[in-house]
Amino acid sequence: MSRDYFRVLVVNLATGKGKVVKMDGRDRHLGGSGLAAALFKKYGHVDKAWTEPSQPLIFTIGPLTGYFPLMSKTVCSFKSPYHDQYAESHAGGRSALSLRFAGYDGLVIIGRAPALSCLIIGSRQLELKDVHYMKGIDLQKSGKMLRKMIGGAGHRSILRIGPAGENLLPMACITVDTYRHFGRLGGGAVMGAKNLKAVAILGDGIFDLPEGKTYRNLFEAVYQQLTTTDMMDKYHNLGTPVNVAILNGLKALPIRNLQQTTDPDIEGISGETFANDTLLRNTACAGCPVGCIHIGFVREKFMEPNQYLYRQISYDHEPIFATGSMLGMTNAFKVLAIIDMVEKMGLDVMSAGVALAWATEALARGVISEKETLVPLKFGDADGYKEAILHLGSMSNDFYRLLGQGTMKAVEHYGGEDFACVLGQEMAGYATGEVFFTSQALGFRHSHLDAGGYSYDQKQKDKDPQKAVEFLLKDEQGRVLLTSMVSCLFAREIYKEQLLAECLNCLGYRYLADNMNEVAQHIQKMRWQLRLASGFDPRGVKIPKRFKEIITWKGEIDENYLNTLQKEYGKRIVELGRAEED
Repeated sequence: MSRDYFRVLVVNLATGKGKVVKMDGRDRHLGGSGLAAALFKKYGHVDKAWTEPSQPLIFTIGPLTGYFPLMSKTVCSFKSPYHDQYAESHAGGRSALSLRFAGYDGLVIIGRAPALSCLIIGSRQLELKDVHYMKGIDLQKSGKMLRKMIGGAGHRSILRIGPAGENLLPMACITVDTYRHFGRLGGGAVMGAKNLKAVAILGDGIFDLPEGKTYRNLFEAVYQQLTTTDMMDKYHNLGTPVNVAILNGLKALPIRNLQQTTDPDIEGISGETFANDTLLRNTACAGCPVGCIHIGFVREKFMEPNQYLYRQISYDHEPIFATGSMLGMTNAFKVLAIIDMVEKMGLDVMSAGVALAWATEALARGVISEKETLVPLKFGDADGYKEAILHLGSMSNDFYRLLGQGTMKAVEHYGGEDFACVLGQEMAGYATGEVFFTSQALGFRHSHLDAGGYSYDQKQKDKDPQKAVEFLLKDEQGRVLLTSMVSCLFAREIYKEQLLAECLNCLGYRYLADNMNEVAQHIQKMRWQLRLASGFDPRGVKIPKRFKEIITWKGEIDENYLNTLQKEYGKRIVELGRAEED
């Protein structure tokens, strides 16, 4: 089961050739986030632009992938088009299990294909297909074409980009098997820069499971915890959209470009409303028995008098907040219609929604005009936002070209920084207070998943900056361990250290089982070293005025506390990134 090295497929798109590389360091880099950073150190260039063909696009899995439930994520690392620094993005779907069946711990893609292409890999297959005829085709149509072209199903996973990725927009995402995404920091543009429309991973090999009762009993114990207790009920039942009403009740839901944090009409887009009115079914990533992916539908008339088609759209809290409450939407079907357009263009839904919320307020304030927006953007106008998203993904004019590079790029040109809801990148759906704002603004991925700052805000009443920063760093380290295992973070209350050690021991990774904390510390440092070496300076991060003006259930934001948190967290990140490796 275990092997003390990583088996990595390295593909050069310029030549269409690949080779399998054995890489040492299993006991040091673990897998997932750790392996991705180690591979970037080996193949990447911190001092070269993200557009350089030699920059790698990396996908990695972990030691428990395929052996235990919810070890279902793939880590993607690259130099980000958003800030030209080292970055990670995570996604589920079938990608992780497909890599495991294909026999690889990692895939490294370098070079640039001579024409728009689809890379197909398997355990004994590597093919680069010319798909220039798919240029400009939206992501849903190209998905149908790719599935028909590649064939097979089940163990196959297809990663693809839409027009936004082809246009090298830093807001472009990589869509995985229709309903999951490497959403943030511009992985889609990296594929576009490599002339890569899609990557198909064929899980056409086999791998042996451990023999004997130890593995079988441990797997069964984990499975029972996931399926017969209420620990995962939240995620299967209403899913993360349950947060919409909770945060609204706490005065912590970003609404109308964060001009409000609560609204009595928000019930129209609550998790309960989505479940009652729009939910068709649940589905799951490969290797997960929970089924947290909620699929709703949009209906569209295509012929008079009564001819309709419908499309299935996945929804979670973040897409609902970004295209719902931030845009003043209070109707669940209209939110799904906006998400549908975002999916077609291949955009990161959070960045796109939050950027358009800024554009709406900027238009109302006269900072920009309809000459720029081409659409009379108004909060609550779903048709206007659908048209704007089409312009954004297509880069219809200079305004949308700049906005697609991030709200702050548009701000640099037009103004409006005070009300830009950007914390490193466009904010996530939590207006809980000072610790979360600091956590996302300075966090490694600028993500609500870097550390539980939103949870800290809700549970801790004191204002002790040292204590809060210690929490963020320690919580990040724990999450780094999980993302190096490639565990879904929804399972973090189940996969505690003791259980992780039992799982590793069961597969023969005894050193890792005995030294998880030390390995996690090493990976945490390595990631920050790469980030700082590629240009990040946490001391230079600005938190816009809008975040200091809001009122939550705790009252007004304490600006002194926020500033002290930011200063202390930035200092500790720099120390961490500069710490010498032993």
